[in-house]
Amino acid sequence: MIAARFVRNIRLGIKTLLLHKMRSALTMLGMVFGVGAVVAMLAVGEGASKQALDQIRRLGSQNIIITSQKPIAQAGTGSMQVRMNIYGLLYDDLERITQSFDTVERTVPAKLIRGQGRVGGRTLELRLVGTTPAWFDLVLRDRLAGRVILDRDIENKANIVVLTEHGARRLLAGKDILGSTVKINQGYYTVVGVIKSESMQSGTMQTPDQNIDAYIPLSVAIERFGDITVTRSSGSRSRELVELHQLIVQIDSTDHVESTAAGIERMLTMFHPNADFRMSVPLALLRQAEATQRTFNIVLGSIAGISLLIGGIGIMNIMLASVTERTREIGIRRAIGARRKQIIGQFLIETVVLSVAGGMIGIGVGVLIPWLITRFADMPTVVTLWSVLLSVVISIGVGIVFGMYPAMRAANLDPIVALRHE
Repeated sequence: MIAARFVRNIRLGIKTLLLHKMRSALTMLGMVFGVGAVVAMLAVGEGASKQALDQIRRLGSQNIIITSQKPIAQAGTGSMQVRMNIYGLLYDDLERITQSFDTVERTVPAKLIRGQGRVGGRTLELRLVGTTPAWFDLVLRDRLAGRVILDRDIENKANIVVLTEHGARRLLAGKDILGSTVKINQGYYTVVGVIKSESMQSGTMQTPDQNIDAYIPLSVAIERFGDITVTRSSGSRSRELVELHQLIVQIDSTDHVESTAAGIERMLTMFHPNADFRMSVPLALLRQAEATQRTFNIVLGSIAGISLLIGGIGIMNIMLASVTERTREIGIRRAIGARRKQIIGQFLIETVVLSVAGGMIGIGVGVLIPWLITRFADMPTVVTLWSVLLSVVISIGVGIVFGMYPAMRAANLDPIVALRHE
């Protein structure tokens, strides 16, 4: 009985709203734009942060990345034409970190050397990365073909190379990749695998890999290239001595990451007074990025909330006008026995129908806008279920809140005065 009466009231409310189609449609526009803004803005915010968060997570929440960097004021030795810059991480640092901290599970070193890859007539500027098999365990990258560096490659000083997808496409397109020989600088290397690179740099966050990387065994890099790099420019030569360019430290638990990072930084500062290293802690950056995302969503939601407020005020305004127009109808209904709560229910149903209908259309608009942004602007967007459900709840809430005052005003009209209204 109650359900049948509720359905009848909904039908009556829809019928009443359809008597003024244009006015009802214009009234709903506020809710359409408000709800559409909520869904679209949250989708854009979610998508903008998701990619960066995923990349930070793939660096490993238990990892600490330490990178050599040239000090701002680097002193040189020798003549003005031939300078020697000595800076960066040391082989001893690798031993100190591994032996001094019980929370350190393993430390992976890397040497970075500029080079040029050549296959036939094709050339590509590369960054040779001399490292160990553990690098591929700590920095998770999809293996597209073949294998990565193995322990036997380190022991045998094997002339093998693992390319990124970018390097393989540029140098070996149309060829059998695995087993091919690539000339890098003055050496020849056999390609044994291809991995996918996900290089990214944003502020203080930089992934350990780049699209132009080519991975070789650390023992080969040390034997073939040594620790000194010679750079020629403008008629002069600059020599740099860097033992290790990068260390990736894996900690046994996320609970120990930040405290261990602080300890490692203090220890390295003792042996590197010139601050010739840089530390990145993905876990700390992940927490910061998540906090930034929450703030971003709150700001976007607040902006969209203003649109909803305007839409709600529009609904209240129209319903107050409707009460004035239907004063005589209200008086007749009250005279024949309609109760105040029935009058309130009738007007509340009309406002909720208006707001929910506008909200449903707004959800469609809010889903369409992110799709268009992704398709034409190539920006990632993510429409989440909770944002859609939130919009539905907001639509109903706006209808009830902003419809209550007009409904109460209609219910409190004096029947005699209302019957005399013209």
